Amino acid sequence: MNPIEWLFDAQLQIGTQTILWREVIGNAFGILSAVGGMRRKVWAWPVGILGNALLFTVFLGAVFGTPNPVNLLGQAGRQIMFIVVSIFGWIQWSRSRHSVTHIAVAPHWAGNRTRILLGLGLVAGTLILTPIFRALGSFEPVWADAWIFTGSLLATYGMAKGWTEFWLIWVAVDIVGVPLLVSAGYYASAVLYLFYGAFTITGFFIWMRVQLRRQDFVARELTGRG
Repeated sequence: MNPIEWLFDAQLQIGTQTILWREVIGNAFGILSAVGGMRRKVWAWPVGILGNALLFTVFLGAVFGTPNPVNLLGQAGRQIMFIVVSIFGWIQWSRSRHSVTHIAVAPHWAGNRTRILLGLGLVAGTLILTPIFRALGSFEPVWADAWIFTGSLLATYGMAKGWTEFWLIWVAVDIVGVPLLVSAGYYASAVLYLFYGAFTITGFFIWMRVQLRRQDFVARELTGRG
């Protein structure tokens, strides 16, 4: 059996539950990508893309004939969205990366207008996608799947733009994602979402601290020149 066949077929049995190694490994790439994002490293994007490709096959359980025959269309669809937006983020961060520190982005607030638009976009996207996902046969409650997809899109775009608030959007995604994944039987991903919940709060405060330090440095520079 070659490595690709093993990766596609390998399973982990925990009690009565069967978990695909693809789900475990894909989520491990997701964690590594999140660590890179918190450290503002360009490599976070390609690592995340690898995880997205694996998880796409996991969340279409009925299509790929996995032990858990449940389709979460929002979860699967967002993997494709992640890949597309991650390519954008990869390009954005590569262009702005500092040649000495290799830091790719300077965290900054999105601003009140953008925050309002993000909030409206999260609600509107959920309302629009819910009937579409339901018609396609996504797992109930479908609104939760739509919420996760929309929030993931906005959070990934916010990360690419360097908005500190993107971490808080991930918190909103995780709060809904954990109970949905547990009810659908995707236990490895549910555990990851619990980890992400704590991780994203930590990431928010780290980015906010970096941002405040940068603002203080700029203020001192301007005062010195004055």
